[in-house]
Amino acid sequence: MTNSTSSTFRRSARAAAVELSEIVKISEAARTLKLEGKDVLSFGTGEPDFPTPAHVIDAAMAAAHAGETTYPPTQGTPALRSAIGKDSGFDVTLDQIIVCTGAKQVLSNALQATIDPGDEVIVPAPFWTSYSDMLQFSQAKQVTIPCGADAGFCLSPEQLEAAITDKTRWLMLNSPGNPTGAMYSADDLAGLAEILRTHPHVWILADEIYQHVSYLPFTSFRDAAPDLADRMLIVNGVSKAYAMTGWRLGWGIGPAELIKAMVAVQGQCTSGASSVSQAAALAALSGPQDLLATRLAEFKSRRDNVVAELNDMPCLKCPNPGGAFYVFPSCEGTFGKRTPKGETITSDADFCRYLLQEALVALVPGRAFGLPGHFRMSYAYSQTDLTQGLARIRRAVDALTD
Repeated sequence: MTNSTSSTFRRSARAAAVELSEIVKISEAARTLKLEGKDVLSFGTGEPDFPTPAHVIDAAMAAAHAGETTYPPTQGTPALRSAIGKDSGFDVTLDQIIVCTGAKQVLSNALQATIDPGDEVIVPAPFWTSYSDMLQFSQAKQVTIPCGADAGFCLSPEQLEAAITDKTRWLMLNSPGNPTGAMYSADDLAGLAEILRTHPHVWILADEIYQHVSYLPFTSFRDAAPDLADRMLIVNGVSKAYAMTGWRLGWGIGPAELIKAMVAVQGQCTSGASSVSQAAALAALSGPQDLLATRLAEFKSRRDNVVAELNDMPCLKCPNPGGAFYVFPSCEGTFGKRTPKGETITSDADFCRYLLQEALVALVPGRAFGLPGHFRMSYAYSQTDLTQGLARIRRAVDALTD
C-alpha cells in the first residue's frame, strides 16, 4: 500500500482579493427567499426585460446553419469590426477595434495588458462594482474619488487634477453611469480633457455601454476630445441597447498598439468571441434601428414613474438620472429610525436588508458602489413589477418610526 499525502488548496493573493459582489450576494439571498415560497421582487440586476430582436436571432441561426461555428479571428471578424467602426462614427481602421466576450472582457483585457503592480487608476465613486475587482485582480491601486449627488455624481476637473500622480495609468469614466444614470455633458468632458492634456501619461478608459439608453444628448469622450484618441479606449457592446446580455458580445475602440496588446491577452484567455454571437451583433448593428427609440421611450416612462414615486416617499430623495436604467436615491433620511421589529436603521445596508426581509424587495446598498447612504434600484423591469415593488417600499418606509 502506498502512502498518499493531501495538499491544502492555496488561493493566489490576486484571486484572494476578489470576492462575490454584493449584488450577487443580494441576488442569492432573494433567490433563497423565493425557494422558501416568498414572493420576492428583485430590482438588483441591470438587464433589460425586452427580448433580443427577432432579426438578430434569425441571423444567428442562419450563421450556425451556414457553418459559421469554427474558431473565429481572435480580434473579431472583419465584417463585425467594420460595422462597429461605422456605428461608432469615429474615423478608425480595423486594427483599432477588438471584439470581446462582453464589454467586461474589454475592460479586463485592457487592464491586464497595461497595468503593472502599483500603477494607479482613478475611479469616480459611485462606480460599477466590477471595476474594483478587476483593478484588484490586475494589482492596480484604485484611487477612488467620491462624487456625491450635489455634484450630479460627476467628477470635476479640480478633483481629477488633485488625484493625478506620476503613477496614474488610467482614468475610468462611465457615462451614462452605473449605478446612478449620471451623464457627462460635452462641457463636462471638455473640462476633464483640459486637465488630461497636461498629463500625457494618463490614459482614458471610457465605458459607454449605455450610450443608447440616454435621455439627454449623449457625447462620447472621443468626440469631446478627439486629440486624445491616441490614449483613449472606448468600451461598448450590444448587451444593453439590443437586450443581448446573454450573447456576451462587446468591443473596444482605441489606438492600434493598445488593441494589439489586448488581442494578445485575449488570445491566451478566451480566444475569439463566439462566432454565432458575432453574427448576431453584426445583424443588430446593421439591421433596423427604430427599436432603440421605442425601447428608450419605455425606459424613460419607467424612470419618470419611479423617480416621482420615490420622491413622494418620506425620508427618500431620488435624483433624476440622465441615462441608463437605474436610480440611486439617498436613504439617509431613514437613519436613526426604527423598524416595526424595533431594529434601528443606521446604514444603507440596514435599509436594504429591512426592505428584503419585511417588504420582499431586493435592492443594492450604495456601499457596494463606493458611495454609502444610497441604494440602487434598476427599472429594467415591467411596469407591473415596478408598481408593485414601489408600493411595497412605500409601506415599509411608512412603517418606520422615530
